[in-house]
Amino acid sequence: MSVGGRGSVAGGGSARRPRLARGDLLPRLATPPPGPRSRALSRRLARLEAPGVNTVGGGPALLWEEARGANVLDADGNRYVDLTSGFGVALVGHRHPAVLAAVRRQAARLMHGLGDVHAHPARVELAAALAARAPMPDAAVYFAISGSDAVEAGLKTATLATGRAGVLAFAGGYHGLTLGPLAAGGRGDFRAPFAAHLHAHAVHLPFGCPASALRRALARRTPGGSRIGCVLVEPVQGRAGVVLPPAEWLAELAALARRHGALFFADEVLTGGGRASDTLFACTAEGVEPDLVACGKALGGGLPFAALLGRRAVLAAWPAGGEALHTATFLAHPLSCAAALATLRVLGSSDHRRRRADLAAALAGGLAPFADLPGVAAVRGRGLLWGVELAADEGAVAWARRAAGEGVLALPAGERGRVLELLPPAATTLRQLAAALAGLRRALPAPATGRGRTAR
Repeated sequence: MSVGGRGSVAGGGSARRPRLARGDLLPRLATPPPGPRSRALSRRLARLEAPGVNTVGGGPALLWEEARGANVLDADGNRYVDLTSGFGVALVGHRHPAVLAAVRRQAARLMHGLGDVHAHPARVELAAALAARAPMPDAAVYFAISGSDAVEAGLKTATLATGRAGVLAFAGGYHGLTLGPLAAGGRGDFRAPFAAHLHAHAVHLPFGCPASALRRALARRTPGGSRIGCVLVEPVQGRAGVVLPPAEWLAELAALARRHGALFFADEVLTGGGRASDTLFACTAEGVEPDLVACGKALGGGLPFAALLGRRAVLAAWPAGGEALHTATFLAHPLSCAAALATLRVLGSSDHRRRRADLAAALAGGLAPFADLPGVAAVRGRGLLWGVELAADEGAVAWARRAAGEGVLALPAGERGRVLELLPPAATTLRQLAAALAGLRRALPAPATGRGRTAR
């Protein structure tokens, strides 16, 4: 079903006349998605790429042609309201004009530098901006190229700073898929194929478990024989299905970690930027000062960017001089630094903060009635990070596919595919949000049974 709105979708498009004239438009479908061009391109890509990527529930994928604000245009001219923010990246909106302008200015001067050998002015400015906004005092920065890379750097930092290899992490946690973060990750389906390569120093407990279980784990050695050197946790578990911690649990966890000589490491790759709080970092809203925090996604404004922030005394554990022990060719890339600087300015502006708060309130209110719909088990979230859990396994996979047919993009989450994860850009208008929620309601699969509840 299509929804009319302002603006038009042109046939071919060009660099001079974008096919999305603005980003506050309502959904409009030219053909049932995925359309013929998306299907053809998807088939071609399947022949060229390794299997296992670019799919949601199997079958042909949508291909994004253009995005702006809260809108995405696919290769067949279908226009959507995007409730994914491109995996949470487009918090300030797709192609934010301030970010675009900063990238253009930087590209005209320097496209690429020399990674960890020769820096550039934007890197210095960004390091200062991040340190000033970090959720801990006297902060320093370790740049990274992805969220997983930032977590990897944090795990290495904890080993250097404490002399302990052990990591306490939590079931359902998602920290990236490179080997270090994967060992600490709490998703068995991701870990199982590579178990032989994962170290034996990670201990997993249920997210939100009692303090007594935390004390026992922190006092013991890991199966590999090491003491716990850091506690790694997401303030809100995203890919697990938007799982919220109990009240005061994060603060208690941080206090217990330090009491046992371990660092408290917050993975805010998804929540950082104000996605799940009215502060830049969700742990600050919980009254917690982490020793380390990984950030990325939204802070890059659409370009690949991540960083590890930490107490200067902790990051001082890295040896100076000689070859860098953790680095990458595109570390602190000039274009990414320019985009991140512009994004931080947008995130800190009073206009953005007001829009984010208004949209968060509207999203919470608009989702509340979903808890009473048949087949819905729970509705939960904070800020602009929400999940609607269905009673049926894989129900959210079918729901996301049906939602695309209503002109709404959303992602399934959780190991059993029960949760529809909603991460709208702050640029989403209240009119777009209302249309998107109406589309989600129409697309809701026929239930098996049950009523839901709302958790905030």
